[in-house]
Amino acid sequence: MHNQLRGSVKINAEGRGLYKFINKIHCGHIYCFKQYVRSGVFYGEIYRHDLPKVLDFAKECGVEIKYFEHETLSKKLRKYRKRIGIGIGAAAAAAAIWYFSSIVVTIDVQGNTNVSEDVIIAALEELDIKQGTFISSIDFSYCENELRIMIEDISWAAIRRTGNRLVVEVTEIVEKPDMLHDRMPCNVVADRAAQITSTSVYDGQLMRIVGDYVMPGDMLISGVIEDSTGHVTKHHAMGVITGIYEETVVFSEEYKSSAYVPTGNTESEKYLYLFNLKIPLFIGRNDYSSAWEELYENQLEVFGKSIPVSIVRKKLTETELVEKEYTDEELEEIIMDKIYLYEKNFLADEEILSREITPEKSGNELTYTVTYTLEGEIGQQKEIFIK
Repeated sequence: MHNQLRGSVKINAEGRGLYKFINKIHCGHIYCFKQYVRSGVFYGEIYRHDLPKVLDFAKECGVEIKYFEHETLSKKLRKYRKRIGIGIGAAAAAAAIWYFSSIVVTIDVQGNTNVSEDVIIAALEELDIKQGTFISSIDFSYCENELRIMIEDISWAAIRRTGNRLVVEVTEIVEKPDMLHDRMPCNVVADRAAQITSTSVYDGQLMRIVGDYVMPGDMLISGVIEDSTGHVTKHHAMGVITGIYEETVVFSEEYKSSAYVPTGNTESEKYLYLFNLKIPLFIGRNDYSSAWEELYENQLEVFGKSIPVSIVRKKLTETELVEKEYTDEELEEIIMDKIYLYEKNFLADEEILSREITPEKSGNELTYTVTYTLEGEIGQQKEIFIK
C-alpha cells in the first residue's frame, strides 16, 4: 500500500559509464530495490519522486536509460488531478454520505395499537424530532420522558437509533374493560310496529306469539317471572324476535344543478420534496381558477431504503362551473344508484320482502318515495329499574 501511494518506477540503464551511474545512485541516497545487472544492462526500481535525480545521473555518466512507471494509485490520481469535476463530485458524495448518516431520515413507530402513529409523530415534532434533525442534537432520555407526558395513553416509550433511522417503541396503557351488565334485569320490548314472524327466547317469559301485531314499546319478553308458589324472580331477558314491518325513505334530485366539468386544458408541475422543503422544478404558474389535481410521487431509495427525498408530478385539469340540466332518464339513474347504496349500507341485516316506488315531479325536483316491506329483528332490551 505504501508503494501504491508513493509510486514506483522501473528503470533499465546501459552504457560505458554504467558502473559510475550505479555508484552515483548508491551515493546519492536513492532507494533502489530489485536491482541486478544482466548482459551489461542494469535493472532496478526507484520511487517516482527520485526519477528526475536519476535521469540527471544518467546524463552525467553518458548512460542511456529507459523507465516505466507501474500502475499505482498515485499514478491514477495524477491522471485526474486537473479534472476538477471529479474532485467536486467526490467531495459532494462524501458530504452527502456524512449528512445523511448524521440526520434523521426515517422514523419507525412500533408497539402502538390504539394511539395513532400520526399523533406520535406530531408529538415528536414538538420535541424537534423530525426528518432532517441532526441525531447528535437529540436528548433521548428527555424526549422519552416528555413523550410519555404528552400522550396520556402511553405508559412507556423508548427511542433508539439504528443508522439514520429512529425507532420509537411505545407501550400503551391497558384500559380497564367496561363492565358488561349481561345479568342486569331487563325486558325485551318492540322498537317498531310489526307483525311477529318468529320467536326465540333464551331467558325470560315470552309475552307475544307468532302472528301478533305489536306497537313500539310493547312487551315481547318479560324479565319478571313468577312461579307457581308466587315467588318472583328478575331475569336478564334475552331472545330474538323477528317481524314484518314497513319503512319509508325519500330520495330527491334536482333537474338543474351546478357542477364543475373539465375544459380540456391541462398542465403539469414538478416539485422536489426534500424533507419538509418543497422546491418547484418549473417556471411560471398556471392561471386556472379551478382545477382537478392528480399527484404522482416517485420516492427515492438508497440501498433499498426510502429516504425523505421525492419527485412529485402534479397534473392539473382545468374545470369550470356550468349549469347542467338532467333528463328524466338521467335523474332516474342517479336516484336508483342512491337507492342501491342505501339498501346495501342500511338494510343489509334485514330481508327486503318488497319495495314500492312512487315517483313525483315537483318544480325543479324529482322525488322517489320508496316504501319497503322488511323482515328483521324488532326487539330491544330495556332495563328494569329496581328500588
